[in-house]
Amino acid sequence: DCVLAGIRESEFLFADQGLNVDVHTKDGEPITNGTVVLTVRGDAGSIFKVERLTLNILMRMSGIATLVRDLSERVREVNPDVRIAATRKTTPGFRVFEKRAVTLGGGDPHRMALDDAVIIKDNHIKAVGSVTEALKRTKRVSFSKKIEVEAQTLDEAVEATEGGADIVMLDNMTPEQVQRASSAARAVNPKITIEVSGGITPDNAIDYAPYADVISLGWITHSIRSVDFSLNVA
Repeated sequence: DCVLAGIRESEFLFADQGLNVDVHTKDGEPITNGTVVLTVRGDAGSIFKVERLTLNILMRMSGIATLVRDLSERVREVNPDVRIAATRKTTPGFRVFEKRAVTLGGGDPHRMALDDAVIIKDNHIKAVGSVTEALKRTKRVSFSKKIEVEAQTLDEAVEATEGGADIVMLDNMTPEQVQRASSAARAVNPKITIEVSGGITPDNAIDYAPYADVISLGWITHSIRSVDFSLNVA
């Protein structure tokens, strides 16, 4: 059983070959083993030309969507408002599809690239000397851009919040460290968005859920288990 993802892409690939496609199930819907998701009619050679590519897309995207749906349901039992988000740790050339699969599974795609939002990472902080200086420089951008700061310590989280960050990403912290750092940041600004990332897996994500608004993990795009799909000639 899985959450289906990749039907839109599959329909496009077959139709691009001049084939007739009947779609039986929509992206984002749960399906059971043995479900026929689409039927293709036309020249066999044209079907075989895109068979493997289509199956690979369905297998990988559905694996991502299924994991995200399952993980989202589990963490929301602890914190109904927490969101599961992807990272930029995606397969080269496949990011658009993997991010869409995350969305179909009920997760947040997060940034497509570093320039989608203003994010100050650890190397940026080291390059300019401090969180405060990095924030000062980023304030030159448009007011429409949210500013996120990656913090690796409680002090950095507080400094980022005091400096006017919209989002603080608590990176590579234990759940206990996240609890303390998030409490300290929210004491400065109760509306600050807390994201946790780094070292998070489907097994330990639930431990972070009580303290976070967003849990982002590369696992859901780089370590998923693909769902088995096959094409059968009738």
